Amino acid sequence: MELSVYNIKGQDTGRKVSLNDAIFGIENPNEHVMYLDVKQYLANKRQGTHKSKERSEISGSTRKLGRQKGGGGARRGDINSPVLVGGARVFGPVPRDYGFKLNKQTKRLARKSALSAKIKDNAIVIVENFKFDAPKTKDFVSLLKNFNIETKEVKDKETKKVIKPKKSLLVLSKPEENVYLSARNIQNAQVVISSDLNTYRILDSSCLLITEDALADIENNLN
Repeated sequence: MELSVYNIKGQDTGRKVSLNDAIFGIENPNEHVMYLDVKQYLANKRQGTHKSKERSEISGSTRKLGRQKGGGGARRGDINSPVLVGGARVFGPVPRDYGFKLNKQTKRLARKSALSAKIKDNAIVIVENFKFDAPKTKDFVSLLKNFNIETKEVKDKETKKVIKPKKSLLVLSKPEENVYLSARNIQNAQVVISSDLNTYRILDSSCLLITEDALADIENNLN
């Protein structure tokens, strides 16, 4: 499979790059492993610091409020009983770690499946390597517009239809501070390096802009 290489102005350079079919050419992307990888990513982001007080942690008298039987209601003991208003919570949340283990081969297959799914949707564009001389949001917005990626909701003057913004993901081979600073104020645009690319970011974006060097890094990492 081959894709054309474009410059940052959205123009075809006339060059093409060959994509590794083992990474970008999976005919039936594995949806289950993609689900597991996304689930692990979101689970690892959870703080898990939730906590509610148990019966022994509530401040209050331990005097038994009523007799054991014959009161016409539930046995409730002291004022900290969970059946009373202001009492403790039964089986409340406690701090925990939501993370779980996932094999490296499974995560690698998930990323391959996600990239193959994006190729089928024509949502991957190869861009020649570039740099910004200075951090300018205007330059990054122009780059996205050159590839017909709207960053804000706009209304088409002719059809009167509302064009919703697309989530874009620019993948670089190494950190470029000026590029990152130019994109950080744009709500639906993200910039990552190839080593930080994961299944969640791939699937969450509507369009992937991958530089030539980043493409080589991705193929080396997933081979």
